[in-house]
Amino acid sequence: MTTTELCADACESLRAAYAEARRLGPTRHRDIAERLGVSEGELIAAHAGSADPGQPLHAQRLRGPWPALVTGLEPVGPVMALTRNRSCVHEKVGTYRDISAQGPAGREMGLVLGEDIDLRVFYSRWAHGFAVNEHTDRGLQRSLQFFDASGTAVHKVFARAPTDLEAWQALVQRHRSDDASPGLAPAATPALPAERLDTEVEVEAFRADWAALRDTHEFLGLLRRHGVSRTQALRLADPGFAQRVDDAAARELLLGAAEQALPIMVFVGNPGMIQIHTGPVGRVEVLGPWLNVLDPAFNLHLREDHIAAAWAVRKPTTDGLVTSLELFDAHGETIAMLFGARKPGKPELCAWRRLVDTLVSAPAWVPETKACSAC
Repeated sequence: MTTTELCADACESLRAAYAEARRLGPTRHRDIAERLGVSEGELIAAHAGSADPGQPLHAQRLRGPWPALVTGLEPVGPVMALTRNRSCVHEKVGTYRDISAQGPAGREMGLVLGEDIDLRVFYSRWAHGFAVNEHTDRGLQRSLQFFDASGTAVHKVFARAPTDLEAWQALVQRHRSDDASPGLAPAATPALPAERLDTEVEVEAFRADWAALRDTHEFLGLLRRHGVSRTQALRLADPGFAQRVDDAAARELLLGAAEQALPIMVFVGNPGMIQIHTGPVGRVEVLGPWLNVLDPAFNLHLREDHIAAAWAVRKPTTDGLVTSLELFDAHGETIAMLFGARKPGKPELCAWRRLVDTLVSAPAWVPETKACSAC
């Protein structure tokens, strides 16, 4: 049997297994793929080119350039943007606006700065794209789904009732790939870089550079200069800037923000995308291991049992200290980060700072003297 025939047989088996899983009830693509021992991208790619009307899902390969495809989303109108990692799903309803990208072809860094959909895009991680049509109990669901070279989902866009389907179809046609073959050969997932020994880090110099920060965007450069991971940085930081808090802190913070109608920022990402919600949260519910925000235009689904470390963090800026809650899994990967809503040039809200302060018991965590905007 040829390689092509083997691939066709494997894809047919995946399609059958997927259809059976769907018959058993609604389940996330990622969960089905995991049970079948494949990546989510492989599961979707197995349906590429299939014309079988009995299949619940059909996929059409898309081609780049990806920045042009994302720019083409604006005329489509309101959609739902979804970005996730292994432990957290972030969903926002809105329109892609104020879209830009810069950098060499294939390695662009993109921005989407709409009022509702706010993204930081790292196109070098985008390898595969599909237009997906799926028949569900609620009718036909249309989506655009993008994956990295390993087949891990980077970003998804779902059509909603107000979506301009004519513009949607035109965008799909412009980026339709001539390759109608099923299947995807996933690359190996890159190994996480080994962390240096704490004793190899010049801690005093690192702490001095942290104290000298003037913008939160300088923090990544600080980590690179000193060769430390994010969780290592928090361990080695001056206790006035970083304190370990209870792993349940995210629940306390979201419930507190909802009770106070406090506008916050929620960052969730993966190596190819960061998605941001800015605004209040209303309906916060816990369902099994999932901590959820279930608002009309913003949904968050966070696996609390995946939180291995939670940190209250302060970063100096020219506008005063900026305070966040940062959540990490057992591998030290970022699950989510929560900030108080703020704009450059303005200090953060006192109510947000006070809310984070309630999570911290260590005396080294001292109040800042500079007033915040709500004082």
